[in-house]
Amino acid sequence: MKTPYVNLIPELTKEEFELLEKSCIKEGIREALLIWSDTLLDGHNRYKIALKHNLKYETKQIDSKIVFDDTSARIWILTNQLSRRNLSNYQRSVIALQLEELIKTKAKANQGKRTDLPQNSAKSYQPIETRKEIAKSANVSHDTISKVKVIQKSATPEIIAKVEAGDISINQAYQKTKQIVIKEKYANKEIPFPTDKYRVIYADPPWNYGNTMPIGSTNAKDYYPTMPLQKICDLPIKDMVADDAVLFLWVTSPLLEESFQVIKAWGFKYKSSFIWDKVKHNMGFYNSVRHEFLLICTKGSCVPENKKLFDSVQVIERTEHSKKPEGFRDIIDTIYPNGKRIELFARTKAKDNWEVWGNEL
Repeated sequence: MKTPYVNLIPELTKEEFELLEKSCIKEGIREALLIWSDTLLDGHNRYKIALKHNLKYETKQIDSKIVFDDTSARIWILTNQLSRRNLSNYQRSVIALQLEELIKTKAKANQGKRTDLPQNSAKSYQPIETRKEIAKSANVSHDTISKVKVIQKSATPEIIAKVEAGDISINQAYQKTKQIVIKEKYANKEIPFPTDKYRVIYADPPWNYGNTMPIGSTNAKDYYPTMPLQKICDLPIKDMVADDAVLFLWVTSPLLEESFQVIKAWGFKYKSSFIWDKVKHNMGFYNSVRHEFLLICTKGSCVPENKKLFDSVQVIERTEHSKKPEGFRDIIDTIYPNGKRIELFARTKAKDNWEVWGNEL
């Protein structure tokens, strides 16, 4: 009997295999092994035990309308494996991703075929057509499958071995993998620092939160390389700032105290602040955080030219991680319409008369 699909079957643990082996020796192999022609589809562990101990077994042909080619055989095996109770969420997600690729292959192969002819196999693939449906069949969330896809694609063998063994969670493996991806993405990516003099500075530094974030919440380093406080302080900002200048500096509550070290190191003095009410909440140790600070700091004499007073609290619902609303840049342009201006640590291209600097552009 052929066993070309044995690698599709998640391995039993040593203890699980020994229990099955004892049961087969004691009670015999009671369930028939399912085959397609002379190829084994279900019962690989029982077949292995039967050969090892010379045990009798029966076989049963699967319906040829369901399994009729290599792709449909693989889909059937993987779908059947999802009924196993002993699979971890990681194993279920890996199977789900394999199913997704096979179903895409099947759909692509069926493109261009006549639809007016009866398709005996069509019903076999109707229940699982999208990742959402596959996730439901695998009894895991869509988010879990997406994380496992990143792990499968980019994780080191050590990370994969640990998550397979259950030593780390899927979320922990995902975060470790994301950091590897980010490190590779920005490796050796150095952007020349500006040499002009600027009157208006708008900055959203990649703060390093260390252990200040609650367990289970996302950290900045999951999205981009962060910088230690001292490295932010050591940036040559003084060399690019006019004698009279204004700094708008983004900072979150956990790092509010540290931000004043940056303000001093860059040659500015704190004057006031805007509060961005994000509407949506984030996890916190002491409260449910839904705001961020935009600190206003000056060097020399740099009061606003336009006397229009904006509300210090701006209510704008947050979107993707760390993305700041354009409304704040509009406020800056309104109260400081003149002078050369630059956005530091920018993530999008320059707007109007703004210059930008950052490694995410």
